[in-house]
Amino acid sequence: MSDFEHVVKQSEENFRLDKLLVMLNEGHSRHQIQLWIKDGNVVVNGKKVKPNYKCKQDDVIMWHIAEKKPITIDAEPIALSIIYEDESVIVLNKPKGMLVHPTQTVQSGTLVNALKYHSPQLSTVSGAERPGIVHRLDQFTSGIMVVCKDDMTHEHLKRQFQQKAVTRMYEAIVYGTIAHDKGVIKAPIGRDPNNRLRMGVVSNGKEAETRFRVLGRSNDYTHVQCQLITGRTHQIRVHMKYLSHPIVGDTVYSRKKTKDIEEQALFARTLGFIHPKTEAYVEFSVAQPTEFVNLLNLYRFNS
Repeated sequence: MSDFEHVVKQSEENFRLDKLLVMLNEGHSRHQIQLWIKDGNVVVNGKKVKPNYKCKQDDVIMWHIAEKKPITIDAEPIALSIIYEDESVIVLNKPKGMLVHPTQTVQSGTLVNALKYHSPQLSTVSGAERPGIVHRLDQFTSGIMVVCKDDMTHEHLKRQFQQKAVTRMYEAIVYGTIAHDKGVIKAPIGRDPNNRLRMGVVSNGKEAETRFRVLGRSNDYTHVQCQLITGRTHQIRVHMKYLSHPIVGDTVYSRKKTKDIEEQALFARTLGFIHPKTEAYVEFSVAQPTEFVNLLNLYRFNS
Protein backbone atom coordinates (compact mmCIF):
# COMPACT_ATOMS: atom_id res chain seq x y z
CA MET A 1 0.00 0.00 0.00
CA SER A 2 1.39 3.43 -0.96
CA ASP A 3 0.36 6.64 0.85
CA PHE A 4 0.05 10.02 -0.87
CA GLU A 5 -0.80 13.56 0.22
CA HIS A 6 -1.69 16.70 -1.73
CA VAL A 7 -2.58 20.22 -0.61
CA VAL A 8 -5.10 21.85 -2.92
CA LYS A 9 -3.74 24.91 -4.73
CA GLN A 10 -5.74 28.03 -5.55
CA SER A 11 -5.76 27.00 -9.23
CA GLU A 12 -7.40 23.68 -8.24
CA GLU A 13 -10.22 25.17 -6.20
CA ASN A 14 -13.71 23.91 -7.15
CA PHE A 15 -12.29 20.87 -8.96
CA ARG A 16 -14.28 17.71 -8.33
CA LEU A 17 -12.25 15.44 -6.05
CA ASP A 18 -12.33 12.48 -8.43
CA LYS A 19 -11.23 14.62 -11.40
CA LEU A 20 -8.36 16.16 -9.45
CA LEU A 21 -7.16 12.73 -8.36
CA VAL A 22 -7.20 11.53 -11.99
CA MET A 23 -4.80 14.39 -12.78
CA LEU A 24 -2.58 13.45 -9.83
CA ASN A 25 -2.58 9.70 -10.54
CA GLU A 26 -1.70 9.15 -14.18
CA GLY A 27 -2.44 5.62 -15.29
CA HIS A 28 -5.51 5.23 -13.07
CA SER A 29 -9.02 5.69 -14.47
CA ARG A 30 -11.67 7.94 -12.99
CA HIS A 31 -13.75 4.85 -12.28
CA GLN A 32 -10.90 3.31 -10.26
CA ILE A 33 -10.45 6.53 -8.30
CA GLN A 34 -14.17 6.77 -7.55
CA LEU A 35 -13.95 3.27 -6.08
CA TRP A 36 -11.00 4.37 -3.89
CA ILE A 37 -13.14 7.25 -2.57
CA LYS A 38 -16.21 5.08 -1.98
CA ASP A 39 -14.09 2.43 -0.24
CA GLY A 40 -12.72 5.03 2.18
CA ASN A 41 -9.18 5.04 0.80
CA VAL A 42 -9.37 8.82 0.24
CA VAL A 43 -9.93 11.43 2.93
CA VAL A 44 -10.07 15.23 2.79
CA ASN A 45 -8.99 16.99 5.97
CA GLY A 46 -9.26 13.63 7.70
CA LYS A 47 -12.86 13.00 6.64
CA LYS A 48 -14.50 10.76 4.07
CA VAL A 49 -16.21 12.63 1.25
CA LYS A 50 -18.02 11.81 -1.98
CA PRO A 51 -16.37 11.66 -5.42
CA ASN A 52 -18.14 14.89 -6.45
CA TYR A 53 -16.75 16.86 -3.47
CA LYS A 54 -15.66 20.34 -4.63
CA CYS A 55 -12.12 20.97 -3.49
CA LYS A 56 -11.20 24.12 -1.54
CA GLN A 57 -7.85 25.84 -1.38
CA ASP A 58 -5.58 24.33 1.31
CA ASP A 59 -7.67 21.16 1.62
CA VAL A 60 -5.39 18.27 2.56
CA ILE A 61 -6.15 15.20 0.48
CA MET A 62 -4.68 11.87 1.61
CA TRP A 63 -5.11 8.63 -0.31
CA HIS A 64 -3.84 5.07 -0.50
CA ILE A 65 -3.05 3.07 -3.61
CA ALA A 66 -2.91 -0.70 -3.25
CA GLU A 67 0.14 -2.25 -4.89
CA LYS A 68 -0.69 -3.64 -8.31
CA LYS A 69 -0.89 -7.39 -8.42
CA PRO A 70 1.29 -9.06 -11.07
CA ILE A 71 -0.71 -9.75 -14.20
CA THR A 72 -0.98 -13.40 -15.09
CA ILE A 73 -0.95 -13.95 -18.83
CA ASP A 74 -2.40 -17.25 -19.94
CA ALA A 75 -1.87 -18.65 -23.42
CA GLU A 76 -5.26 -18.81 -25.15
CA PRO A 77 -6.17 -20.56 -28.42
CA ILE A 78 -7.40 -17.41 -30.16
CA ALA A 79 -7.20 -17.40 -33.95
CA LEU A 80 -4.72 -14.94 -35.45
CA SER A 81 -4.83 -13.43 -38.92
CA ILE A 82 -1.15 -13.87 -39.79
CA ILE A 83 0.13 -12.23 -42.98
CA TYR A 84 3.79 -13.22 -42.68
CA GLU A 85 5.93 -15.15 -40.20
CA ASP A 86 9.56 -16.26 -39.97
CA GLU A 87 12.03 -17.02 -37.17
CA SER A 88 12.21 -13.32 -36.17
CA VAL A 89 8.87 -11.60 -36.72
CA ILE A 90 5.13 -12.13 -37.01
CA VAL A 91 3.15 -9.69 -39.13
CA LEU A 92 -0.58 -9.86 -38.46
CA ASN A 93 -3.91 -8.12 -38.86
CA LYS A 94 -5.25 -7.21 -35.40
CA PRO A 95 -9.05 -7.27 -35.24
CA LYS A 96 -11.05 -4.30 -34.07
CA GLY A 97 -12.05 -4.52 -30.41
CA MET A 98 -9.04 -6.58 -29.30
CA LEU A 99 -6.68 -5.12 -26.70
CA VAL A 100 -3.01 -5.55 -27.58
CA HIS A 101 -1.95 -6.61 -24.08
CA PRO A 102 -3.58 -7.39 -20.72
CA THR A 103 -4.37 -4.69 -18.17
CA GLN A 104 -5.22 -4.77 -14.47
CA THR A 105 -8.89 -5.17 -15.40
CA VAL A 106 -8.71 -7.24 -18.62
CA GLN A 107 -6.44 -10.27 -18.55
CA SER A 108 -7.85 -12.51 -21.26
CA GLY A 109 -8.80 -12.27 -24.90
CA THR A 110 -5.91 -9.95 -25.78
CA LEU A 111 -3.42 -10.20 -28.62
CA VAL A 112 -0.70 -11.19 -26.15
CA ASN A 113 -2.82 -14.09 -24.85
CA ALA A 114 -3.17 -15.30 -28.43
CA LEU A 115 0.54 -14.79 -29.22
CA LYS A 116 1.66 -16.81 -26.21
CA TYR A 117 -0.38 -19.75 -27.46
CA HIS A 118 0.84 -19.36 -31.04
CA SER A 119 4.56 -18.85 -30.42
CA PRO A 120 6.73 -20.41 -27.69
CA GLN A 121 9.27 -17.61 -28.14
CA LEU A 122 8.59 -13.87 -27.94
CA SER A 123 10.86 -10.92 -27.15
CA THR A 124 11.13 -9.71 -23.55
CA VAL A 125 12.25 -6.09 -24.10
CA SER A 126 8.82 -4.61 -23.27
CA GLY A 127 8.52 -6.67 -20.08
CA ALA A 128 6.72 -9.81 -19.02
CA GLU A 129 3.28 -8.26 -19.54
CA ARG A 130 3.97 -7.26 -23.17
CA PRO A 131 5.99 -10.07 -24.74
CA GLY A 132 6.80 -9.43 -28.40
CA ILE A 133 5.11 -6.03 -28.47
CA VAL A 134 7.20 -3.30 -30.11
CA HIS A 135 4.29 -1.02 -31.07
CA ARG A 136 0.55 -0.92 -30.46
CA LEU A 137 -2.82 -0.13 -31.98
CA ASP A 138 -5.80 1.25 -30.06
CA GLN A 139 -8.34 -1.35 -28.97
CA PHE A 140 -10.87 -0.19 -31.57
CA THR A 141 -8.36 0.35 -34.38
CA SER A 142 -7.81 -2.74 -36.50
CA GLY A 143 -4.97 -3.41 -38.88
CA ILE A 144 -1.40 -4.38 -39.46
CA MET A 145 1.16 -4.93 -36.69
CA VAL A 146 4.58 -6.52 -36.36
CA VAL A 147 5.51 -8.68 -33.35
CA CYS A 148 9.07 -9.70 -32.39
CA LYS A 149 10.21 -13.18 -31.45
CA ASP A 150 13.63 -12.29 -30.01
CA ASP A 151 15.25 -9.35 -28.25
CA MET A 152 17.75 -8.53 -31.00
CA THR A 153 14.92 -8.17 -33.52
CA HIS A 154 12.93 -6.10 -31.02
CA GLU A 155 15.79 -3.66 -30.38
CA HIS A 156 16.43 -3.31 -34.13
CA LEU A 157 12.77 -2.51 -34.86
CA LYS A 158 12.51 -0.28 -31.81
CA ARG A 159 15.34 1.88 -33.19
CA GLN A 160 13.58 2.09 -36.54
CA PHE A 161 10.40 3.35 -34.87
CA GLN A 162 12.42 5.87 -32.84
CA GLN A 163 14.27 7.07 -35.94
CA LYS A 164 10.99 7.46 -37.88
CA ALA A 165 12.20 4.91 -40.42
CA VAL A 166 9.07 2.72 -40.37
CA THR A 167 6.35 3.23 -42.99
CA ARG A 168 2.94 3.42 -41.28
CA MET A 169 -0.08 4.15 -43.43
CA TYR A 170 -3.65 4.31 -42.11
CA GLU A 171 -7.02 5.02 -43.69
CA ALA A 172 -9.83 6.93 -42.02
CA ILE A 173 -13.21 8.42 -42.78
CA VAL A 174 -13.67 11.83 -41.17
CA TYR A 175 -16.51 14.29 -40.73
CA GLY A 176 -16.67 17.23 -43.12
CA THR A 177 -15.00 17.94 -46.44
CA ILE A 178 -11.25 18.58 -46.28
CA ALA A 179 -10.45 21.29 -48.82
CA HIS A 180 -6.78 20.46 -49.43
CA ASP A 181 -5.78 17.32 -51.33
CA LYS A 182 -2.87 16.74 -48.97
CA GLY A 183 -1.21 18.28 -45.97
CA VAL A 184 1.04 17.92 -42.93
CA ILE A 185 -0.12 18.29 -39.34
CA LYS A 186 2.68 19.18 -36.92
CA ALA A 187 1.16 19.70 -33.49
CA PRO A 188 2.52 18.44 -30.12
CA ILE A 189 0.44 15.87 -28.28
CA GLY A 190 0.10 15.32 -24.54
CA ARG A 191 -2.52 14.69 -21.86
CA ASP A 192 -5.60 16.88 -22.21
CA PRO A 193 -5.42 19.17 -19.13
CA ASN A 194 -9.23 19.21 -18.94
CA ASN A 195 -9.63 15.44 -19.22
CA ARG A 196 -6.71 13.24 -18.18
CA LEU A 197 -8.30 10.24 -19.90
CA ARG A 198 -7.83 11.86 -23.31
CA MET A 199 -4.91 13.17 -25.31
CA GLY A 200 -4.86 16.57 -26.98
CA VAL A 201 -2.76 19.12 -28.82
CA VAL A 202 -0.95 20.95 -26.00
CA SER A 203 1.97 23.37 -26.03
CA ASN A 204 4.11 21.20 -23.73
CA GLY A 205 3.30 17.94 -25.52
CA LYS A 206 5.62 15.65 -27.43
CA GLU A 207 6.49 16.27 -31.06
CA ALA A 208 3.87 14.73 -33.35
CA GLU A 209 3.61 14.73 -37.14
CA THR A 210 0.92 13.26 -39.39
CA ARG A 211 0.84 13.54 -43.18
CA PHE A 212 -2.48 13.10 -44.93
CA ARG A 213 -3.78 12.70 -48.47
CA VAL A 214 -7.42 12.84 -49.53
CA LEU A 215 -8.60 9.65 -51.25
CA GLY A 216 -12.21 10.68 -51.79
CA ARG A 217 -14.91 13.16 -50.81
CA SER A 218 -18.67 13.11 -50.34
CA ASN A 219 -21.04 15.88 -49.28
CA ASP A 220 -20.32 15.55 -45.56
CA TYR A 221 -17.31 13.24 -45.25
CA THR A 222 -13.73 12.74 -46.43
CA HIS A 223 -11.83 9.49 -46.98
CA VAL A 224 -8.18 10.09 -46.06
CA GLN A 225 -4.88 8.26 -45.99
CA CYS A 226 -2.75 9.19 -42.97
CA GLN A 227 0.95 8.51 -42.61
CA LEU A 228 2.40 8.47 -39.12
CA ILE A 229 5.83 10.09 -38.91
CA THR A 230 5.78 9.93 -35.11
CA GLY A 231 3.65 7.52 -33.09
CA ARG A 232 1.99 9.26 -30.16
CA THR A 233 -0.99 7.83 -28.31
CA HIS A 234 -4.19 8.41 -30.33
CA GLN A 235 -2.15 10.54 -32.74
CA ILE A 236 -4.33 10.36 -35.87
CA ARG A 237 -7.52 10.70 -33.85
CA VAL A 238 -6.18 13.77 -32.01
CA HIS A 239 -4.71 15.39 -35.13
CA MET A 240 -7.88 14.96 -37.18
CA LYS A 241 -9.89 16.52 -34.35
CA TYR A 242 -7.35 19.37 -34.26
CA LEU A 243 -7.99 19.83 -37.99
CA SER A 244 -11.73 20.09 -37.14
CA HIS A 245 -12.38 16.83 -39.00
CA PRO A 246 -12.76 14.16 -36.27
CA ILE A 247 -12.99 10.52 -37.28
CA VAL A 248 -16.47 9.13 -37.86
CA GLY A 249 -17.55 6.97 -34.92
CA ASP A 250 -14.84 8.21 -32.55
CA THR A 251 -16.67 8.37 -29.23
CA VAL A 252 -13.73 10.04 -27.45
CA TYR A 253 -12.68 12.82 -29.83
CA SER A 254 -15.94 13.68 -31.60
CA ARG A 255 -19.17 15.09 -30.24
CA LYS A 256 -21.09 13.79 -33.25
CA LYS A 257 -22.90 10.49 -32.89
CA THR A 258 -23.50 7.91 -35.57
CA LYS A 259 -25.09 4.50 -35.92
CA ASP A 260 -23.28 3.87 -39.20
CA ILE A 261 -20.23 2.24 -37.57
CA GLU A 262 -19.11 0.86 -34.21
CA GLU A 263 -16.25 3.02 -32.85
CA GLN A 264 -13.79 4.93 -35.04
CA ALA A 265 -13.57 4.44 -38.82
CA LEU A 266 -9.80 3.98 -38.78
CA PHE A 267 -7.48 1.09 -39.60
CA ALA A 268 -3.76 0.49 -40.13
CA ARG A 269 -3.38 -0.29 -43.84
CA THR A 270 0.35 -0.62 -44.54
CA LEU A 271 3.51 -1.30 -42.52
CA GLY A 272 7.04 -1.26 -43.92
CA PHE A 273 10.42 -1.72 -42.22
CA ILE A 274 13.97 -3.00 -42.66
CA HIS A 275 13.95 -6.68 -41.75
CA PRO A 276 16.39 -7.04 -38.83
CA LYS A 277 17.91 -10.27 -40.15
CA THR A 278 17.96 -9.81 -43.92
CA GLU A 279 18.46 -6.01 -43.87
CA ALA A 280 16.01 -5.82 -46.79
CA TYR A 281 13.05 -3.44 -46.81
CA VAL A 282 9.75 -5.31 -46.52
CA GLU A 283 6.23 -3.92 -46.73
CA PHE A 284 2.87 -5.48 -45.92
CA SER A 285 -0.71 -4.30 -46.40
CA VAL A 286 -4.19 -5.46 -45.39
CA ALA A 287 -7.50 -5.06 -47.15
CA GLN A 288 -10.08 -2.53 -46.02
CA PRO A 289 -12.29 -4.06 -43.29
CA THR A 290 -15.82 -4.96 -44.35
CA GLU A 291 -17.46 -2.30 -42.14
CA PHE A 292 -15.08 0.30 -43.60
CA VAL A 293 -16.03 -0.71 -47.16
CA ASN A 294 -19.70 -0.56 -46.19
CA LEU A 295 -19.22 2.99 -44.93
CA LEU A 296 -17.44 4.01 -48.14
CA ASN A 297 -20.37 2.67 -50.14
CA LEU A 298 -22.94 4.27 -47.86
CA TYR A 299 -21.37 7.74 -48.12
CA ARG A 300 -20.78 7.48 -51.89
CA PHE A 301 -17.32 8.98 -52.16
CA ASN A 302 -15.95 10.55 -55.31
CA SER A 303 -12.31 9.77 -56.10
